[in-house]
Amino acid sequence: MIDKPELDKRKSFILATVVYEYINTAEPVGSVTLTQKYNLGVSSATIRNELAELEAGGYLVQPHTSAGRIPSDAGYRTYVDRLMQPEVLTKDDTRRIRDQFREASNELADVIEQTTRLLSGLSGNLAIAVAPSRDTHAFKHVQLLWLSARTSMVVVVTSGGVAAQRVVEWTSDVAADDLTRLSNALNSRLGGRIMEDVTVAQLDTICSELSAPTEIRDAVRMAFAQARQTEEPDLAASGAQNLLDQPEFHDLRKLRAILRIVEEQRTLYDLIADELTHEAPAAQPTPHVRIGHELGPDELSECSVVTVPYRFGDRGVGVLAILGPRRMPYARLMALASGTARSLGDHLNDVEIR
Repeated sequence: MIDKPELDKRKSFILATVVYEYINTAEPVGSVTLTQKYNLGVSSATIRNELAELEAGGYLVQPHTSAGRIPSDAGYRTYVDRLMQPEVLTKDDTRRIRDQFREASNELADVIEQTTRLLSGLSGNLAIAVAPSRDTHAFKHVQLLWLSARTSMVVVVTSGGVAAQRVVEWTSDVAADDLTRLSNALNSRLGGRIMEDVTVAQLDTICSELSAPTEIRDAVRMAFAQARQTEEPDLAASGAQNLLDQPEFHDLRKLRAILRIVEEQRTLYDLIADELTHEAPAAQPTPHVRIGHELGPDELSECSVVTVPYRFGDRGVGVLAILGPRRMPYARLMALASGTARSLGDHLNDVEIR
C-alpha cells in the first residue's frame, strides 16, 4: 500500500471514529452523525472539511454523492496499525474456549475441525485452520510387526498420530526378533526428532548396523517417506453461512465468488500460507491482518483476513484465520484468534495426539 502522510491528532480521531461507527452500523458516516453522537469539540463545518481531506488523502471514500463516507483499504489499515485500541478476551469468551478444549478430541483432524467450529461461532465469520506440515511433526516410534514369516506391517507414529501404516510381503523368511531389534534401534536413535530431520542416510546407517536385508531397509525408507508426504494441505473451514448475515454480501454474485474460493482449498490455503514457517511462533502469538486488495483476488476485495500462528511441538507451526468483511471488529477478532491459537497449541502439546 502506498505510504500516506502522517495524520494530525484531529484527523486521526475523526478517522478512528468513522471506522468504529461504520463497523458497528454498516452505514456511511457523515458529519451530522459525528456531531450528534460524538463529542468532537468542533463544528459540523470543520468536520465536513476534515472528512473531505481524509477522502482526498485516500483514507475514506464516498459511495454516493449525497452519502457519508466509508473507510478505504488505507483507512482500515491506518486504523488497525495505529489507531485501534487492543481488546482482551471477555470472561465469557475465555470460558467457552477453555471448555471447548477441555472436552476436545485427541485426534488431530478432529481437533482442527472442532477449532474452526468454535472460532466461527465466536467470531460470526468464516474460520479456517491449517494443521502443521507433517515434516514438522516429531517422530515418536516405528513398529515393524511380524505377522508371518513373509508378511509384516510397518507403522510410523509421530506427534500427529499414526502417519504411515503398510503391510509388506517379503521374498524370504524374516524373524520376529530381527524386526523387534531394528524397531528398537530406530526408536532409540531417532525418537523425538522432527520428521524433516530424519534422513534416508540415517535410516540406512541403522539398518546396515543391524545387517537388515535390502528389502527391509527399503520398506523402512518407504514408510518414513509416506509419513512425511502431504499431497494436499490439511485444512478445515467452518462458518461460511455466517457471511450471509453480512450486508456486504447480500449481493449473491459477490457471495458466490467468495464461496468458490472457500471451496477451493488450495486457493484458501494460499491466502494464509505466508504464516506457515518452520520456526515455532512466540509463546504469545501475534495476529496479522490483511485488508481488501492486499488479499490478491478481486473477489476478496471487500474482505479482510486475520491470521495467527499456533505452536505444535518444538517446531511445528499451524495457522488459524478468520475471514470476513472489511467492516469487521478487528480488535475483538484479533483477540479471539490469539486466545484460540494459544489454547489450541496448549491442547496439542498437553494431550496424547493420535
